[in-house]
Amino acid sequence: MPVELTVWNAALCAFAIINVAAWISARRRLQRRAAVLPPKVVATRRAMLGLSAIYVLGCAFRSALPMLDVQRICLHDTLLSRVAVGRGVATIAELAFVAQWALLLREAAEGQDKSIVAQAHRALLPLGVAAEIVSWLGVLTRNNLLHAIENSLWTLGAALVLVALAALLKGADPRRRRMVAVVIVAVAGYLVFMVAVDVPMYLQRWHASGETTLPLAIGMAEVLRRCVPTPLVAAWREDIPWLTLYFTAGVWLSIALVDAPALGVHRASGARGARVPALGSNGDRGASGG
Repeated sequence: MPVELTVWNAALCAFAIINVAAWISARRRLQRRAAVLPPKVVATRRAMLGLSAIYVLGCAFRSALPMLDVQRICLHDTLLSRVAVGRGVATIAELAFVAQWALLLREAAEGQDKSIVAQAHRALLPLGVAAEIVSWLGVLTRNNLLHAIENSLWTLGAALVLVALAALLKGADPRRRRMVAVVIVAVAGYLVFMVAVDVPMYLQRWHASGETTLPLAIGMAEVLRRCVPTPLVAAWREDIPWLTLYFTAGVWLSIALVDAPALGVHRASGARGARVPALGSNGDRGASGG
């Protein structure tokens, strides 16, 4: 294998190990925070932690065994190096990541008059499911136009998240404002990459392929077979940037969401049961007192 691909694959594997360690650290932090967070926030963060584990492990698998679905190629010849396996892992991991965002926005929408946040959290999972269906159809038919549509759906979902986050800035305390601002920058960067690089890349591939597609039955037979090991830099060069960002920055964001301060309005755990705002600026002390 060329040195460039060996180093890239080794770096992805190293990041996968670091990402697992970062997830374990996030789990420990959540255990410490649980005593001072509102019960509903604790439940949401624990669910997000579990979903993040799915995403972290899914990306670790794909970092160790990189595959390009439409091209039907891989770096390593193993029993698991099949497009159906890689795409299946990706589907579960990506839906888990989307569910993290939906849970966070649902929490943020509670007790607040921000309908855009509620609408965004309700739309995210259906958009994610639609994107995965289109992705599978694109993989099976080797139709890059469908992948352009798939990534346009992910872009739309990210735009909804961006609008919802912008709505949350108004009236937020300083700590939550900082957290939301950082996430806005990350999501905005993703949007720019998708619009400027990713979607145009698939459109260019679609035009270059002569707009031909495979029958579904043939595509299914192909994705169930082992991929063709292709250790050629030219075959991977165009996909290395997005794969690297996907398995690093995407995972870091998934883990960071678990550390997000309480974003909604929750009932205190004391006897009075009064509704109080979660205090993101004071150590997440949203429900520690009655």
